Amino acid sequence: MGLRAFLLKRTIYSAALVFLVITLNFVIFTMMPGGPVARLANPSRLKTQEQVEAQLRHFGLLDPPHVRYIKYVQNMLTFQFGLSYVTSAPIYDEIGTRLSATLTLVITEEVIAIVIGLVFGVIAAYKRGRFLDMSTSLLSLVTTSLPVFWVGMVLLIIFSYNLGWFPTAHSFPQDWVIPGNWPSNYWVEISVRLRHLVLPVTALVIITAGSYLLVTRASMLEVLGEDYLVTARAKGLSERKVLFKHAFKNASLPLITQIAIAFGFTLSGATLTETVFSWPGLGLWIWQSIDYVDFPALQAIFFLIALCVIIANFMADIIYGVIDPRIKYE
Repeated sequence: MGLRAFLLKRTIYSAALVFLVITLNFVIFTMMPGGPVARLANPSRLKTQEQVEAQLRHFGLLDPPHVRYIKYVQNMLTFQFGLSYVTSAPIYDEIGTRLSATLTLVITEEVIAIVIGLVFGVIAAYKRGRFLDMSTSLLSLVTTSLPVFWVGMVLLIIFSYNLGWFPTAHSFPQDWVIPGNWPSNYWVEISVRLRHLVLPVTALVIITAGSYLLVTRASMLEVLGEDYLVTARAKGLSERKVLFKHAFKNASLPLITQIAIAFGFTLSGATLTETVFSWPGLGLWIWQSIDYVDFPALQAIFFLIALCVIIANFMADIIYGVIDPRIKYE
């Protein structure tokens, strides 16, 4: 099978997955106890039957299930996610106000964690059995097993409450929302935002960099004894080129999968981390939506997360063929 046929096959497969995700999303939130009808028709919130019917009609919950499903599929595919049960604001707008905060936090953390994990993973594999290898591997096992909320609270206690070096919460000072308080100097705004970013990014890097290191080390150990590396050394190439240009390229396929999945879940944010640091992103919004039983918000964000994962895996399959021409799509 050629690359064009493979892309067509993967596109059809991905489209089928999207419809499956939409269907499961609809069924789960419709059938689960305390569903949207029970949530909106709660007698403690609405006093008369007319108010109940008006509320249900407002959110389209009086239509037959098949009609609601067709409308739901159309809305998901056009990113018309409906209205929040809590704020009555469009879900699309709610996502837009939080998206930049989540992308800033998660992408910054992932880039730093990937660089640290890849570099030290290659070095650990090259120094196999030595102190550097054993210490970094042990440290990675410890850090990846730590609860992120515990790491976040420890960082807050040490660097915010005790030392006072960094802010305790939010992505910028809350007094900026007062008219006239927003800084006019662009670089002042950037520096303050970076100070707010340091602790949540550090907490995430601590628990994620180790997994990249361990995967890189394991993948590198599988290829370090290959004959083509002996040939590369015999040609006089430096050890750095041998490791990073030749060995790492052939050991990178498992890393591509891990990185693709990590970036696929970018929109989920870091729910616990954003909650601990009151970071105004999608992760905190997910937590609040669960607490408030805001079904349209949860349906929208879960669909977008699944969509990002499907796209990330699709891109990973393409990158496989670019990095390793030996891969045949069959």
